[in-house]
Amino acid sequence: MLSELIDSIAGMKEERALSLARELLEGGVDPLKVLESCREAMTIVGQRFEECTYYLPELMLAGEMLQEISQMAKPRMTKGLEVRRRGRVVIGTVQGDIHDIGKNIVTMLLDVHGFEVHDLGVDVPPQKFIDAIKAVQPEILGLSALLTVAFEPMKRTIQAITEAGLRDSLKIMIGGAPIDERIRQYSGADAYGADAMVAVELSKGWTEGHKTLA
Repeated sequence: MLSELIDSIAGMKEERALSLARELLEGGVDPLKVLESCREAMTIVGQRFEECTYYLPELMLAGEMLQEISQMAKPRMTKGLEVRRRGRVVIGTVQGDIHDIGKNIVTMLLDVHGFEVHDLGVDVPPQKFIDAIKAVQPEILGLSALLTVAFEPMKRTIQAITEAGLRDSLKIMIGGAPIDERIRQYSGADAYGADAMVAVELSKGWTEGHKTLA
């Protein structure tokens, strides 16, 4: 059923995708596995978008599907979980990319695991990240991208943060389907999250020993 969920999301079959997700979650399937299937589907959607097989309406519809599935999954992830506030994270999709699927999953999981998350949305210019870092004073910055054309804006964003004198005060992680170690080195980030749980574990490791939030 998970493979059918991937095919349904990637194939823009909204009613079937939501029905499958609900059935899987109500049947006791791990919510993380359901969300991972959503991420796999969005990788396909992103590839089709770059190949001009899909366009903005398909990207938006896929985003709406994931948003609904995430809302179904979140209560099952937080049930019985004792949460302590760990630290602050500013996160956003870099300029030139309107993808928010992976970012939304990471944001939700960070919240579930006790982080105070400030989500700046999509197509975020470097100055908006800089302003948010100054205002929020986070320990961690997350930069997301689905499209390969966003690699350069990602690098420029980190350069702008460095030039603003803010780089030493925070850890920067990047993520998205096309991100790998090569892109991490190119962008100047501290680490990349191969999936949402890796991003959470990175964040927990970086904030370990920090004073927890009230």
